[in-house]
Amino acid sequence: MIKTDSSVIVGSGDDCAVLEFDKNNYLLFTCDMLVEGVDFTDKDDAYLVGRKSLVVSISDIASCCGLPRYCLISVALPKGTALEYADRLFKGMLSIAKKFKVNITGGDVSQAPQITIDVSMLGIVEKKNLVLRSGAKIGDIICVTGELGGSILGKHLRFIPRLKEARFLVKNFKINSMIDISDGLVQDLGHILAKSNAGAALYENLIPISKYSRNLDDALYGGEDFELLFTLPRREAQKLFKKPCNFKPIGEIVSKKQGLRLIDRKNKEKTLKIKGFTHF
Repeated sequence: MIKTDSSVIVGSGDDCAVLEFDKNNYLLFTCDMLVEGVDFTDKDDAYLVGRKSLVVSISDIASCCGLPRYCLISVALPKGTALEYADRLFKGMLSIAKKFKVNITGGDVSQAPQITIDVSMLGIVEKKNLVLRSGAKIGDIICVTGELGGSILGKHLRFIPRLKEARFLVKNFKINSMIDISDGLVQDLGHILAKSNAGAALYENLIPISKYSRNLDDALYGGEDFELLFTLPRREAQKLFKKPCNFKPIGEIVSKKQGLRLIDRKNKEKTLKIKGFTHF
């Protein structure tokens, strides 16, 4: 357990660290590292790689319902990297920074055997709007912002962080918990369940499977969809779904003793093992 002082409201274990700031707002602090061969390949467009290096952190800020403001970028490149590659990489970063009004305030450049990019980002969120992984309640409806699975075919480099959707949700509904799906639906839902001391029932016929997904397992366990996974009280969900929207209900929060279960199309229950992408 890492010890922190009272200025740290939430430390390690959520999408962002939450830091004391002023009377009405918290600071959100997150970092993400992209490594060649793990998060992208040497065949991928450098512009898209640069773009991704910022949007993964913006997605973390979105999952806490905040707004990104500042970032530092450190890049390590192999000796002999073409200047054109580096230029395209930074153009991708600058395009996203401009789109989401993020100030790039500095960073570092070094040399490494493979391309490595580390982004540290600060955001801000109103205290009344902060949403964490830990607030899910029994009876909550579990929802996602879009289709799942098959991201390896290109979405992981081109996704749009769901910042607009997060802000819409928190300003109009009572959202109890939220996370972005970076390591797979089941694994990231598992983070919410662990922090909220709860269980969940997912309904196979409700899970929005991408046309690029090979099967249900891709949607359940595939990483880097970067959709938002959130829970809200049933009465709030009813309000949300009164009008056409892109949000999809996929299950409900149940007691911890019931664990994590999938209800298949034949109404049979299956216990899901919490697994997904692992970094090492």
